[in-house]
Amino acid sequence: MIAAGSCKKDLAKANINPDQITAGQVNPNLLLTTVQLAYTGAPTEGGSVWVTKWGGVAGFIQHVASTNTGFYYGDKYLNNIGAMGQTFQDNYTSAVQPAVELYQLTANKPQYRNLHQMARIMKAMIFQQLTDLYGDIPYFQAGLGYYERIYTPVYDQQQVIYTDLLKEVSQATDSLTENGDKPTGDILYSQAGDQIAEWKMFGNSLLLRMAMRLTKVDAPTAQKYVTQVTGKTMQSNDDNAIIQHVLSANALTSNQDAAQIFSQDSTDVRLSSTIVSNMKKNNDPRLPVVAWIAYGLQDPTDPSTFPQFTDTNAADQIGLPPGYVIGGLNPAINLLIVAKDSLPAEGLAGYSRISDNLLSISAPSLILTYAETELLLADAAQRWGIGGDAATHYKNGVLAAITQLSAYGSAATISPGDAQTYLSAHPYVPASGLSQINMQYWLCSLMDEYEAWANWRRTSSIANPAGYPALTPTNYPGNVTSGTIPRRLPYPPSQKVTNLANYNAAVAGLTGGDKMTSRMYWDKEKGQ
Repeated sequence: MIAAGSCKKDLAKANINPDQITAGQVNPNLLLTTVQLAYTGAPTEGGSVWVTKWGGVAGFIQHVASTNTGFYYGDKYLNNIGAMGQTFQDNYTSAVQPAVELYQLTANKPQYRNLHQMARIMKAMIFQQLTDLYGDIPYFQAGLGYYERIYTPVYDQQQVIYTDLLKEVSQATDSLTENGDKPTGDILYSQAGDQIAEWKMFGNSLLLRMAMRLTKVDAPTAQKYVTQVTGKTMQSNDDNAIIQHVLSANALTSNQDAAQIFSQDSTDVRLSSTIVSNMKKNNDPRLPVVAWIAYGLQDPTDPSTFPQFTDTNAADQIGLPPGYVIGGLNPAINLLIVAKDSLPAEGLAGYSRISDNLLSISAPSLILTYAETELLLADAAQRWGIGGDAATHYKNGVLAAITQLSAYGSAATISPGDAQTYLSAHPYVPASGLSQINMQYWLCSLMDEYEAWANWRRTSSIANPAGYPALTPTNYPGNVTSGTIPRRLPYPPSQKVTNLANYNAAVAGLTGGDKMTSRMYWDKEKGQ
């Protein structure tokens, strides 16, 4: 009997894997760090940051342009389905999965009360970005393969997704408490004097951003949440949500905007003439900070070497016109090469790049800012007469947008006096208020290309198809949008293999099909 009992104990131990990591052994604080870094695209080395963000969306919104018709297809509206679907494919693995895992690990655990609310907010932020890019997406069942064995999640309607996003962020923000835990894995605000208070402002500012997406399609709901968060959003640049990257070969911690543009083909992408011309015309003090002309290679025989000379003089900056190539047979789209002096350089040397202030491996990612928040409040005030005074919010937003560049270091710092000079030269005029507000939003969201594109689409209407700012589309031969700025990204081809039935159901709900011109829920008006 004794032997038999001993045998049972040994058999029980034999069925336990000593190398298995269980939920109880995981510190979810560390997972929060991963989720926050993932939002910037950091873990997707060689993926979506390059081909979707900069290759496509930044060109749609005319922050950049390129003479390359392959990787940089955005300023010409060419069909590159694989590249446009890359963010969908990458983010469900690198961003959604850890966000859902963090949510699950901290649910119903009092010791992680605040961490759970932060998980809800970050999870909502990640999903908002995805649905803003693609429309209907897997949401409620996404990331639950391990927990519920769901491997082919259904696509939820964007209207339903937005209803839940607003609910989640609102509840999570209200549930944060000073009497709870102080998450140590938080790289946004753990060093702040009052971490929880900062997160409440962050949550309310994100709620404002989400609500304002509904401007065209559900104004009453947008107004409800604007009123709810008024006075509770970010109060200064000190409250900005910033991910600080480090000089590292690790894709998780380095700035992938810089890593991908420089490591892939930095010679092909330039700041667009649309943004450079606007800054030059308006004597914008940001131009010498965000732009430079880089020419002359350290090794003239190696085009990958860093430029030997840089010119940050505002008067010298030249933006690359969207929709052109070099050496083409069609004179209408064949770009004249601008050379800088006669020094050895590649063909586009005379056109302005994004400067190394913003585009370095250790440069920070500004994921939600006081400037954006104030400009959205200005929009609401001008549009509906709620949320405060439009002129005051506009002033706050413009000054903050200029001075927030100090986050990129001393070389990018612009004095409050120079910011005030710019504001004085561009005072708020209610008759053109929405145009002014959203032009400034477009300027201050350089580097946050997905947000810039979403806000432009929000302000583009039947009455104002050019949107704010008023962008002139290109009509490059062979484009697939009939010469109109794209409205969404197509789903990745892999969905036709791994999730065909749900993919087909989602496409059936798109007017016009899975195309760049199909409009998502919040981008529609009556008659569209």
